[in-house]
Amino acid sequence: MAARCLGRGVGRLLGGLRGVGVRALAAPRLWSSASAPAAPPGSYQERIKLAAREPAAFWGPLARDALVWDTPYHTVSDCDFRSGRISWFLGGQLNVSVNCLDQHVQKSPESIALIWERDEPGTEVKITYRELLETTCRLANTLKRYGVRRGDRVAIYMPVSPLAVAAMLACARIGAIHNVIFAGFSVGSLAGRINDAQCKVVITFNQGLRGGRVVQLKKIVDEAIKICPSVQHVLVAHRTDNKVHMGDLDVSLEQEMAKEEPVCAPESMGSEDTLFLLYTSGSTGKPKGLVHTQAGYLLYAALTHRLVFDYRPGDVFGCVADIGWITGHSYVVYGPLCNGATSVLFESTPVYPNAGRYWEMVQRLKINQFYGAPTAYRLLLKFEDSWVKKYDRSSLRTLGSVGEPINHEAWEWLHRVVGDGRCTLVDTWWQTETGGICISPRPSEEGAEILPCMAMRPLFGIVPVLMDEKGNVLEGGDVSGALCLSQAWPGMARTIYGDHQRFLDVYFETYPGYYFTGDGAYRTEEGYYEITGRMDDVINISGHRVGTAEIEDALADHPAVPETAVIGYPHDIKGEAAFAFIVLKDDVGDVDVVVKELRLVVADKIAKYAVPDQVLVVKRLPKTRSGKVMRRLLRKIVMGRAQDLGDTTTLEDPGVVTEILSAYQEYKDKRGCAK
Repeated sequence: MAARCLGRGVGRLLGGLRGVGVRALAAPRLWSSASAPAAPPGSYQERIKLAAREPAAFWGPLARDALVWDTPYHTVSDCDFRSGRISWFLGGQLNVSVNCLDQHVQKSPESIALIWERDEPGTEVKITYRELLETTCRLANTLKRYGVRRGDRVAIYMPVSPLAVAAMLACARIGAIHNVIFAGFSVGSLAGRINDAQCKVVITFNQGLRGGRVVQLKKIVDEAIKICPSVQHVLVAHRTDNKVHMGDLDVSLEQEMAKEEPVCAPESMGSEDTLFLLYTSGSTGKPKGLVHTQAGYLLYAALTHRLVFDYRPGDVFGCVADIGWITGHSYVVYGPLCNGATSVLFESTPVYPNAGRYWEMVQRLKINQFYGAPTAYRLLLKFEDSWVKKYDRSSLRTLGSVGEPINHEAWEWLHRVVGDGRCTLVDTWWQTETGGICISPRPSEEGAEILPCMAMRPLFGIVPVLMDEKGNVLEGGDVSGALCLSQAWPGMARTIYGDHQRFLDVYFETYPGYYFTGDGAYRTEEGYYEITGRMDDVINISGHRVGTAEIEDALADHPAVPETAVIGYPHDIKGEAAFAFIVLKDDVGDVDVVVKELRLVVADKIAKYAVPDQVLVVKRLPKTRSGKVMRRLLRKIVMGRAQDLGDTTTLEDPGVVTEILSAYQEYKDKRGCAK
């Protein structure tokens, strides 16, 4: 019964909700539904210069007028990259859920907040701001009844759904810290993130649906919490009618929410109190729990949502990202809802039931902005254009790309075929760490040029700097270097949960006084920026960042593998894929069996997307005399650049290169015959 109710809308999930708790609101704000300006007056260039020269003068009035405050802030910012200190709007008190829900319910309670595009085509569900607020309050009260208090961490292991959004906002309402964990992660990855954050409660579904397939979410949670002593309760909602095992810690979420009132007094939170943790892979094996705080993050997400995508009141905003990633946080949930927008929740896949799924949805829901990943666009452009052109896409005004640099073929297809050459196309660059879009073709002067495959222009308050290998600032145009940012902005992460020293080491040690993004970039003569890719040992697989060390750690857990090295290499669909070089013990019998087991190990410990596409068994790895694996040599071998290996004098035994080249050629020949 629960699943059928859920299908009729999360606000009607519990039946007959009545009464909405609305707190007194501040005076009219800069971003009201009455189409107010979204940035200080003046030309684009004047605002860019003001934000770079006088950040307090730019961000201060915006924050004051754009957000609903309980207590005004007394200091705009206190930031120092050399010490890793980042604070915005000090002394201010507010509640994020009030900014995303209550203020809009007061003005227009029946306006649509969410359109849930469920896995089953043509069964979308619309949820009003009133319904979302009521559901959020009931869920918040349920969390409180099960012992969740201000500052406690709550793991949300759910696919894209209104109830997942309500869970995020319920945590924000009571001052708990949510830790959304991608519902494609394995038992090991889930348990690791729960344990690192010491989560008190897990919220999940009995099962998930994606691309017509059932995902056994509850079973994965059951296995994970066996090694998660901090978990006291598991709140289980129902996406399907199938029954699942319910243990001692398990609670039926719908039944418990039905007992609660649809009113919950919001906690007044400090601007720098933690709003959420979100884990991302780094160049070491352990994922980083990045900490995002309240006011600065919300302001930046809302501002960039409005300006980059040309969002206007009444638009239907379609970001097809999963809420388990920062894109889902900023541009499915917080940015759009703070702006009072209608946000689409996409539960399915780009090719289910066919390659026209996105565009049929655009026609049916009349989507105005469409924001997706290059890996999906590359997949779809391999199908005939008729899958796009058979649907009416005239509602589209802005197209966006996120997650990795987009290639020219995909950019041209998106612009010419999907957008009919008339839509603005924004190739956006940003990171989990930045909280929101940092470089994008828009905003700009009206009608300013957009160049293919280029993020181009920094956002307000973003001051990029390119560095050479010696740490010198590169001036002028037509230069490439390490992309750094020279001053703080409100949306950026504040620390790594439980490990501020790692935060300093990763982001501020390489180039003291600057935030190092880990990406390389090229700056044109005109001053535009093109992102050239990662400079550290992180692979971007279909928009999912995963550290090579994380994959290596998983592979090394196999008893037959004493050594391994993983690199990223270009992939037609995924952008990048993982290539694993493994050394096996002498007593290994069937090598093919071991390789299959290794793939399963990675899927189990990380996620299926992290499984290496190619695995090559070698006798040994190329190491320096100090024992460091020279992965750049492996990368050049795979890229077909064996004639350009560079300096190999530090290798312990240069003969290893010939060995690996021979093994790789034999491997390629074998794969070619198999095809």
